[in-house]
Formats: sequence, C-alpha cells, structure tokens
Amino acid sequence: MQNGMHTDTERCLRAVQSKDARFDGWFFTAVLTTRIYCRPSCPVVPPKAENMTFFPSAAACQQAGFRACKRCRPDTSPGSPEWNQRADLVARAMRLIGDGVVDREGVPGLATRLGYSTRQIERQLLAELGAGPLALARAQRAQTARLLIETTPLPMAEIAFAAGFSSIRAFNDTVREVFALSPSELRARLPKKRAGATPTPGVLSLRLPFRAPLNPDNLFGHLAATAVPGVEEWRAGAYRRTLRLPYGHGIVALTPQPDHIACRLTLSDLRDLPVAISRCRRMLDLDADPVAVDDQLRTDPVLAPLVDKAPGRRVPRTVDESEFAVRAVLGQQVSTAAARTHAARLVTAHGETVDDPEGGLTHLFPSPEALAALDPESLAMPRTRRITFTTLARQLADGTIHLGVESDWAEARARLLDLPGFGPWTVDVIAMRGLGDPDAFLPTDLGIRRAAQELGLPSTPAALTARAAAWRPWRAYAVQYLWATDSHPINFLPV
Repeated sequence: MQNGMHTDTERCLRAVQSKDARFDGWFFTAVLTTRIYCRPSCPVVPPKAENMTFFPSAAACQQAGFRACKRCRPDTSPGSPEWNQRADLVARAMRLIGDGVVDREGVPGLATRLGYSTRQIERQLLAELGAGPLALARAQRAQTARLLIETTPLPMAEIAFAAGFSSIRAFNDTVREVFALSPSELRARLPKKRAGATPTPGVLSLRLPFRAPLNPDNLFGHLAATAVPGVEEWRAGAYRRTLRLPYGHGIVALTPQPDHIACRLTLSDLRDLPVAISRCRRMLDLDADPVAVDDQLRTDPVLAPLVDKAPGRRVPRTVDESEFAVRAVLGQQVSTAAARTHAARLVTAHGETVDDPEGGLTHLFPSPEALAALDPESLAMPRTRRITFTTLARQLADGTIHLGVESDWAEARARLLDLPGFGPWTVDVIAMRGLGDPDAFLPTDLGIRRAAQELGLPSTPAALTARAAAWRPWRAYAVQYLWATDSHPINFLPV
C-alpha cells in the first residue's frame, strides 16, 4: 500500500463502495452534504461519488470542519500501518504523537526529540496528513476522552484531565466539535447495562481493534514463553505485564478475541492511558496490514503454504525498547529458560516493586539508570557478556544510545553495532522486536537456519539473505513464519 492513498480517488471509492474494512485507518471519507466523516467500512449506504472527499487523517477531517460518524466511529479504527513500516521524519513524528509527547512536552519537545525545527515538522505533517502536530494530538485526546466516557464511570472532570486536556472547557468544546455531542450526551447514548459498567474500581476494560486476519499463536506464545517472572505472566487466558509509564506505572492484561484484543488496564495515574494503549498496540503489532504482508510473502512458493496455513502472523514486539535491548543481551547464546532466569534475578534485585491484587506480578523491569549503577561482579555471566551488559546499560542511562518509538532505525543499528559484544543477530533482533523495523532479518538465527534447511531454502546466511530480498519490506514477518515451523513453545498459544 503506497503512501498518500487518500489522493487515489478511484481506489478510495472502490474501498468505500465495497465497505472494505482492510482500509480502515488508511484514509477517511468526508461527506460534503452531511459534513460527517467515516471509515471506509461504514455500514450506511455510501453517498454519491461527487459528495465524497478523502482525507489522510481524522485530524485533517476535523480541521476541515467534519464531525465523526456516530455509526462507524472512525476514531476507533486501527491506526495507519504507514507509521510502523516507515522510518522517515513523518512516521517517527506520528509514533511520538501516539506516545503522547505533544501532550507532555509540546511541539518544541517533539521537535527536540526528532532533531528538526518545529517549522520543518509542522510543514511535513501538514503536507502529508493535512494537519499539524497540535491538531493530530487534539484528535487523539478526543479519542481517549470518548473511550473513557464510554467505558468508565469516571466523573467528566477526571476524564478531561486523564485525556490530556488543559481545562474542562477545552474538553467540552473539543468533544462537542468532534462528535457533535456533549460528553454527557455521549455517555447517555450507551445501553444502560454498559454505562459505567466497571466491575473492579480503578480497572479500565477496553477493546483494541486490529485488521484481520490476526494469528494469536506465535504472538502471545512468544510473549508468554519468554515472560520474565515478576514482570510478565500468562494467567487465565491473558498475557499480563507491568508497565513503566511517563507519569506512573500500570498493569495490563491482554486477551486475544476473534475480532479484537480485550485489554484490562490498571494505572497509577490516568494521564498515562493514551500512552499505555499506544504501547500495547505496538507490542502486539495491531496496526500492521496483514493482507499486504501475506500477499508479498505468498509470492515465494516455499513461504506460500506456511502463510496459507496460518495467515496474519504478527511480530511480537515490546512496550519498552530499552528493556528489550537489555533482555536481548541476556539472551545471547543461552536458552530461553536461562535468559528468563537471568532477567528474573535482575528484576528481584533492582526492579521497583508494584502491587498486583489480581495475580503474580511484583516488579517493574529495572530502569537503565538502576542497571547502570549495579555492581558488575554481581552478574552471573561470562566476563565478556558482563562488559556488553554494563556498556549497554551505561549508554542507555546517559543517553548516548536512545531507543524509542522515534528512533532512526539506521542510526540506532549503527550505534548498537559499535558496542562490545553486539553482532548482527543482537542488533537485528532489537531492530525487529524493539524498534519495530518490519524488514529486520535474522539469517544467522539457529531456528531460522534450521527452518530454511527443512524447507529447502538456502541455509547459509549470505545465500538466505539473497533469497529473502524478494520478501522485502516484510522480512521480519517472514521470520515469524519460519520460526513457526518449529515445535518450540514460542509458537503456541499457552493453554
């Protein structure tokens, strides 16, 4: 799917006329006669072609004076896959806006993190999305507000604060402008049994949408099989973990359902809600475009049967890039079980404790600062690995290496490769699962080489890399399909 789909009017019209849900989040349809904007799959009868115009973002629709459709609720569609598959300035800015940076640090903070002037960022976002960073952040605040209004019994003043509004008035005005209803009218529209139905105080229950198909087996299997005791667990059909967030901490439980991921969140500070949702979506790769990925991989006759058998595999990612990098080092040349044991020791000794009334979670994963301060002699690992570990922790803590949603993938790879004990496998696994590069590839990985051999693919790293050129830009997804040929626990949904 190419950038700027909203400019391809013919294609947009076909998607709207066939109510194709695969395009939800790629573009938005604004209806000139009603001044309402919809997702492509809106269930109502499509308007006449001459009454439709197309926008690249909900924020652009809102800026042009259109209101969200009450039937299809375009604000709840999955995010555009564009921002996950690209590494340019606009994609990095969008990932940061999704992570709440504009609400916390303003547009100057966004610009500083990206290393560009505010004017350059404004200009590029406006050119591509039809809206600047403030409008995009405002659209996200409106979406968060609606979510809280409809899924919690919280008072409106608390919702305004949690969604990132600076005042009750701004909250009321924005909600009315975007949804053509006041906050209390939005809540009044709910079925009586749903309104304010929160069984546990302080626990928010949400639905995270995704583009079908989604195969949960390797996604949840991987997270559960590599779970660090105290930080993560599989309990009652849900993957649960602790979250370190900008204002506080949280605990999330994620349960795969046929048409959504059920998400239960407990937060120490409600202002962290948009960030927590954004990070959980990233970890589960929910904004991916599985149809585009699978269509490309099916062009290889060896991969086609694997894709047909279990389409919609996602890349299991992370909620914390620095944590993932540390865990990748702990996992160098040891079994999954040994890596978990190493990580669990670090967590018990250096992680901050949290209270989990619903299960067995006890700690946040230690921060880079805590890990940089530990005594290297206390690490039960070979001396060379210890040097690798302490160098990484120190550089993450002092900012020499920064791993975040806004990371420039090429620059982050180069910096990691400069570290002692960092070879291509460690860098690529961090690029794939930490930074979210959809084209990261692991030709030296033991599981990949074994799968290649069994399937009759070239099994030397150089020859396999040459063959994998046809899988670009989705080689990270090819890795999931190849890994899944093995009977390792990472490939199976726990029972």
